[in-house]
Amino acid sequence: MYKIMTPGPTQVKENVRMARSLECTNPDLDEGFVEFYKETCELISSLLGTKNETLILDGEGILGLEAACASMTEPGDKVLVLDNGIYGKGFADFVSMYGGKPELYTVDYKNTIDVAQLEEYLENHHDYKYATVVHCDTPSGMLNDISKICPLLKKYGIMTVVDSVSAMFGEPVNVDEFKIDILCGGSQKAVSAPPGLTFVVVSDDAKKAIDNRKTPIASFYANLKVFEGYYEAKWFPYTMPISDIYGLRAAFDNIKADTEMLKRHEVIANACRKAITEAGLKLHLESGFSNTVTVFDVPKETTAGDILKVMREDYNIMLAGSFDELAGQVIRIGHMGSNANLDDMKETMDALNETLIKLGVDLKGNIGEIFKANI
Repeated sequence: MYKIMTPGPTQVKENVRMARSLECTNPDLDEGFVEFYKETCELISSLLGTKNETLILDGEGILGLEAACASMTEPGDKVLVLDNGIYGKGFADFVSMYGGKPELYTVDYKNTIDVAQLEEYLENHHDYKYATVVHCDTPSGMLNDISKICPLLKKYGIMTVVDSVSAMFGEPVNVDEFKIDILCGGSQKAVSAPPGLTFVVVSDDAKKAIDNRKTPIASFYANLKVFEGYYEAKWFPYTMPISDIYGLRAAFDNIKADTEMLKRHEVIANACRKAITEAGLKLHLESGFSNTVTVFDVPKETTAGDILKVMREDYNIMLAGSFDELAGQVIRIGHMGSNANLDDMKETMDALNETLIKLGVDLKGNIGEIFKANI
């Protein structure tokens, strides 16, 4: 088994794995499980700074993104898609497939969204039902400042759907302060549970927009409204994956108990970036660095495939390349959730240093030693 140091899925702690092995009841009929589900949803909401309702859906993080767009979009709705990364642009597909009209606000893929420039755009372009925002665009590691972007959009009467799957709990998120209408997360990133679950946090404004639709939602599974009244009825719209939810609850209990989680992510991310740059490698981005993932360009002396292969075969560590337009161009180190610990990061940085030397890369310093010196 490889040591997973990818930007999701991440390492899973023993207590999370053990929680998934607990004896199962019938989640359709046992009202005790309905209580457990609701309590878990309320815990998630509280950790994200809100009392807005959270729903856990049976599907990977993409389901949450699609369900948000499916539930909010009616044919002809204009939707602003903030695009400075592969996932940002991808939101346009969800909007289109449910009949909406996406309008892309496309900016430099190597820099975070400039909030002042966005406001200039919004002064003359704000006739949108909602906007989609990616907090951390994982393929490139791009971080966008949702603490400023979402309140700005709200100022112009534009609701927000935010993908924070790979940022939340490694970067600060406060739903109420940031004025987020639908926040989407996933189990397999900084939450550090196995892949397979998504959760969405839904504001009253978003619920009103969904309730006031003139057309039915064109999906059953990717549909937030089917959960309406589940607690009062003690009835889920489909059988819930009880073992996965047991594991998710254990993961969120871990997060609640980890008071230094955000600080640890910040320290490790800063040290990782310094180690990469001081050793003579080039960070892929110019701004917008996330505390959950570091992305560097593949040195000219080697290939992404060779770096990943040597790391796996010689050091038993799994890093990630990227995909789409970044395929073969970058290497991604995932320091989010359970991956964000000093022992595993030291081992990873030492192994990366030796890997690059084996592949003939001329380094200006020792990656592992620089990392340790900056902790």
